Amino acid sequence: MTENLHIEGETLPLEGIRVLELGSFVAAPFAARLFGDFGAEVIKIERPDGGDELRDWRKTRGSTSMLFRTVARNKKSVALDLRTKTGREAVKKIAAQCDVVIENFRPGTLEKWGLGPEVLAGLNPDVVVVRISGYGQTGPYRHRAGFGSSAESFAGLRYITGEPDRPAGRAAASLGDTVAGLYGVIGALMLMLQKARSGRSGSSQVVDVALYEGVFSLLESLVPDYDAYGMVRKRTGGALPGVVPTGSYPTGDGLEVVIGGNSNSVFRRLMAAVGRADLAADESLLTTEARGAREEELNGAIADWTSSMPLKEVLELLDAAGVPAGPVYDAPSIAQDEHYLARDMIQAHEVVVEDEPELIRFPGVVPKIPGHQGRVQWVGPELGQHTAEVLHDLAGLSPEQIAALTPQAVR
Repeated sequence: MTENLHIEGETLPLEGIRVLELGSFVAAPFAARLFGDFGAEVIKIERPDGGDELRDWRKTRGSTSMLFRTVARNKKSVALDLRTKTGREAVKKIAAQCDVVIENFRPGTLEKWGLGPEVLAGLNPDVVVVRISGYGQTGPYRHRAGFGSSAESFAGLRYITGEPDRPAGRAAASLGDTVAGLYGVIGALMLMLQKARSGRSGSSQVVDVALYEGVFSLLESLVPDYDAYGMVRKRTGGALPGVVPTGSYPTGDGLEVVIGGNSNSVFRRLMAAVGRADLAADESLLTTEARGAREEELNGAIADWTSSMPLKEVLELLDAAGVPAGPVYDAPSIAQDEHYLARDMIQAHEVVVEDEPELIRFPGVVPKIPGHQGRVQWVGPELGQHTAEVLHDLAGLSPEQIAALTPQAVR
């Protein structure tokens, strides 16, 4: 187990940037987290009555989930009710001093509250507004509610995920939301870079990210394959259509290994490693179409070999042969793997789960930037932990005014 150590003298790439997060759940908070990981001051606005619902997700004890602690790390929590005039006025004062505002409400919600991009631009002409929604800010479906699950379905991902004889499957993580968050950050940094290079902002300072579009962009040639070849990709389990051999194979100790041997050179090395020199030398197998036609035979040969020995030995032999492979890891395996630890991807932080502080392992920061490496300064804060500090420092409110903005007073 390692502690995240910040090297003295390192500068973080986004120090001096201030981000206002008006979102909840995953997409906008994930985007804001990336800013916070690399030094930006991130101010998260939460409802006074319970805060971000992510606080209650996927927990079996304590009052705040580890999912929230992860997604809300490096952020300041400010409890304000945006449904009230006093709450909105306080947020305007904060927004006027921010470089980026990130939101993931249904289109029209910010405008209804008097916090739309035009209003924010009037407060600060250079502010970048990242808007993440299910279907985007335009188009016939723009007003539909949208979560990552519906986005993954609408984008086509769920249709091609899972076993062919079963209903559509899903990854047990919020991929649609996190991908949208990544695109939101990329868009914001593009506009900020434009301003830094030219000395002026562009004609638009709004980044419009639709959840489904982020997912759809990952599906490669899904539609082009349909137009060009009449191919409608379907669920294929652990295999990837037209990419052979690749997939998950059983090992002799009851575990699994994923092997990617689909390029010509790697295919030959793989076949040699599994003891099938005949297949390695077969010139007719040096096209993806030919290997696809003999998929069952090739996968059978690989599975026979992997099943004859434990996972550790399989990985050692494939590594020696230069064949990409990896174990199918669960959480305990990840948490103790030497490579994760060496790369500082498992970091221990003290968290009060119930009554006493406990050492909890959290994921590290991506990407690695030597000399400017991001860090986890603190995990997700308590609800409203920084309200007084932010309202005093940025909104200029007196202690009496801050006290008046309690949940009881603003409803």
